Amino acid sequence: MLFHYHFWTPYMEETEKFYIEQGFRISQRIGKFQGDYQSFNPPLNWDDFRDKDITFRIIEARKGAINITFGFGKKVMFDHIGFLVNANEHDEICNRAREMNFNVNSNDRRTFIGTPYGFRIELQDNLDAIDEPSDVAKIEELELSVQAENLEKKLFQLLNNQVANVHTVKGNKVTINKAVMKGVSVGNQTDPNGVQIAGGI
Repeated sequence: MLFHYHFWTPYMEETEKFYIEQGFRISQRIGKFQGDYQSFNPPLNWDDFRDKDITFRIIEARKGAINITFGFGKKVMFDHIGFLVNANEHDEICNRAREMNFNVNSNDRRTFIGTPYGFRIELQDNLDAIDEPSDVAKIEELELSVQAENLEKKLFQLLNNQVANVHTVKGNKVTINKAVMKGVSVGNQTDPNGVQIAGGI
């Protein structure tokens, strides 16, 4: 199940505010302050730490079965999409990735597959990565802008039916153009990183 995407962005506070306005909750903020990584999780808000020199590694926004993360970058850069899988699906996808000569990097928490297309793919088999595994709120479709030809065919070869709701268009920049979300009551709004969010209750 497609559940996740991640961006690096200079617009940390603005991105958080945007997703809160769409009904997401902030589940964690991890940032480097005075040389150490620390938590600045809710109930802290930006008024509590805005004036501190914090470099945020990750801020996580959740709603239902959607998990969106973003970390500080000097420019907006799309990093990866994520799929929630079971153990068998995880192993099958990793085996196919190795056969396709993609880099597979696993740890106790998650697996990243490096692709030659300018973004990574996360495999997650921990259900605690989402608030609720239901149809209340979920990502129904992502449109990726890519430079490669025939990427959808390659993604289907790797991910099989998991990738049915990821579509690609040819573009000069690798990014997410559009995310269609069930259970998110927005019209057509664009987040600070250029992702058009469409959805409805």
